[in-house]
Amino acid sequence: MIVTTADLAAACEKLASAPYMTIDTEFLRETTFWPQLCLIQMAGPDLAVIVDPLADGIDLAPFFELMANPDVIKVFHAARQDIEIIYNLGNLIPHPIFDTQVAAMVCGFGDSVSYDQLVSRIKGEHIDKSSRFTDWSRRPLSEKQLDYALADVTHLRDVYLTLKEQLEREGRTLWLSDEMAVLEAKETYDLHPDDAWQRLKMRLKKPIELAVLQKVAAWREREARSRNVPRGRIIKDDGLYEIAQQQPKDAEALSRLRTIPKGWERSSSGAAVIEAVNAALAIPKNEMPRLPKQQQSPEGAAAASELLKVLLKLIAEKQGVAAKIIANSDDLERIAAEGDNAEVEALKGWRRELFGETALKLIKGEVALRFVDRKIEAVEL
Repeated sequence: MIVTTADLAAACEKLASAPYMTIDTEFLRETTFWPQLCLIQMAGPDLAVIVDPLADGIDLAPFFELMANPDVIKVFHAARQDIEIIYNLGNLIPHPIFDTQVAAMVCGFGDSVSYDQLVSRIKGEHIDKSSRFTDWSRRPLSEKQLDYALADVTHLRDVYLTLKEQLEREGRTLWLSDEMAVLEAKETYDLHPDDAWQRLKMRLKKPIELAVLQKVAAWREREARSRNVPRGRIIKDDGLYEIAQQQPKDAEALSRLRTIPKGWERSSSGAAVIEAVNAALAIPKNEMPRLPKQQQSPEGAAAASELLKVLLKLIAEKQGVAAKIIANSDDLERIAAEGDNAEVEALKGWRRELFGETALKLIKGEVALRFVDRKIEAVEL
């Protein structure tokens, strides 16, 4: 296990000359807002190493430099959390990247296939998952734990090469570009505190309730970040909803809420919440935020959406692509309700060519679904 900056720099220099590298991280985040990085696993065609980011005096600068190297493809499986850690610690997003979970969906391995399932199906090997729930911050780590960690990047080399070859053979390499662009976008990992309310399910009916929710959710986000604790440790989501609906203007009103612990209203956090509520109440009526529009679906749209689900499954199975990467339920509902005017990914680029055009024809009555020889097929009318 690499524990010095000099050894890390040497490994990164070797990996920088490779066309691709596989990478994974082990971390803890149950008790913190920001993930605590505990291990970095990296592998190239001829090298596999584990880095201990908790080692005394180690500087991760060579690692971050490698992550920014545009000549090396960084291969992850389910990349989002790994990239979030790299972004938070190194203030950069790895580029270019290849996510094998997304690639597997394009190659027909199903929705959100797990790493061990991919290894089993591509290499025919079984991964011992008994070390999965290790406390990776404890030292020393056993050989079994280190073997498990390293397997996350050594098997990934073969998975990557297999998926890459299949994508090239089937002409689907560009299909990944949209998904990789999302994973490489700064906005994916740097949610502004003022937008924290967007993470929450919308249960509100009045603009003033939304205004209060926005202010209190922004305060919670800043507080959680500054104290490095999970959002729920500051105040749970149910508490945010109740505050938004009841709008307590003082400590006494706050103390009457069922989601607020006894005595919390007299704390500095309670005072900050009251301040946030009153700031929202002071917003002029004409400047209140607008509630997201709940569009009324036209008659028959629900049934049309169900037909579109059948069509999506039919096309996904025929083309060997996971349905999830072509369209989601919201896409189908909007196509059913808005037709060609629907602003959804399913009506753009390769998704439109593969599914969207046929979907529009279906809701226009130009394509029908029929059951023949125990199979469903789409036919032009």
